[in-house]
Amino acid sequence: MSHSFRTALPFWMSLGLVPLTILAAAWGGWWWVLMPLYAWYLVTGLDLVLGLNKENPDTGTPVEQLFWYRAITAIWFPVQFCLVFGLIFYATRSDLSGWEKLGLFFGLGVASGTIGMVYAHELLHQRPKWERWLGDLLLASVLYSHFRTEHLLVHHAWVGTPRDAVSARYNEGFHRFFWRVLTEGPASAWRAERGLQARAGRSAFDRRNPFWRYAALQLGMLALALILGGWQGLLLFVWQAFAAIWQLELTNYVEHYGLTRRHLGDGKYEHVLPRHSWNAAHKASNWLLINLQRHSDHHYKPDRRFPLLQTYPEDEAPQLPFGYPGMTFLAMIPPLWRRRMNPRVRAWRRQFYPDIADWGPYNRAELPMPKGAL
Repeated sequence: MSHSFRTALPFWMSLGLVPLTILAAAWGGWWWVLMPLYAWYLVTGLDLVLGLNKENPDTGTPVEQLFWYRAITAIWFPVQFCLVFGLIFYATRSDLSGWEKLGLFFGLGVASGTIGMVYAHELLHQRPKWERWLGDLLLASVLYSHFRTEHLLVHHAWVGTPRDAVSARYNEGFHRFFWRVLTEGPASAWRAERGLQARAGRSAFDRRNPFWRYAALQLGMLALALILGGWQGLLLFVWQAFAAIWQLELTNYVEHYGLTRRHLGDGKYEHVLPRHSWNAAHKASNWLLINLQRHSDHHYKPDRRFPLLQTYPEDEAPQLPFGYPGMTFLAMIPPLWRRRMNPRVRAWRRQFYPDIADWGPYNRAELPMPKGAL
């Protein structure tokens, strides 16, 4: 597989949101709708036209050959930073009405959630410190810095178990899931970091606890929004952040809905396997989401860079009927979601765990946790 600028170019489709954002700011009205239309519906339509990509790249490709893939994730923070704070400065001094400003910053939140959060996820898993810093800055720009700890220390260790807040339970509607994640996530992340510091013989308030960095970066973003746009600018920034978080958690909801790891007794679980993530091989949505939909391989090899992620056949990993953008639309309407996905979860159980007769505890997330768990 070639790794030239030409082959990397489809993954740069995220930049299409930039002119749409500027257009919405300049023309007002309902033009902000173009941003979610682009990120959700246009991409889903392209998926239907372009079909699936089941080819697997060579995982031994040197990182030097991935420059044009890495570049899009590297430049996104300055792009998003300029959009968010430039629009705060502009909107608070413009003739846009209140609802036009709310629409504009909702659309901006769709961009910072669909693109910024996904890119942050990629960057936080990499070894170079500068990439992890870019990830931290992207998360701070949507007031969700604790996601780094929750994702790296909790989600990857406990996915598909009651310990993981972002593993959606069977029959759990998105809106209930969203509230649960908002309330459980920060506390779970704090417990994980506190446990990590304790094992190193340090206080939870040691300066090496990243929560200090999280707080400083987020306060800096809030202060800048206040300076540029006053209280209105601050509220618009928070509204954009909320929309981004909502967008991220819609994706998290889809990724593992109803999939559980076998409980081995005494609070222990089987190793994470490809069967524990929902995947989608659709071309366009994988371009937009930089192969996030090859999610099983990401859990197998978390630091594997996105252009090298592998896809799995249906006998190893469950597949979705649409890409993540299309599935998140269904997730917003719980009856439609259950009608489409609950039969798939039950089929998954029959396929991979035919010996488990009582799924009640798994449905209710009541399996015991090991003593001393984070």
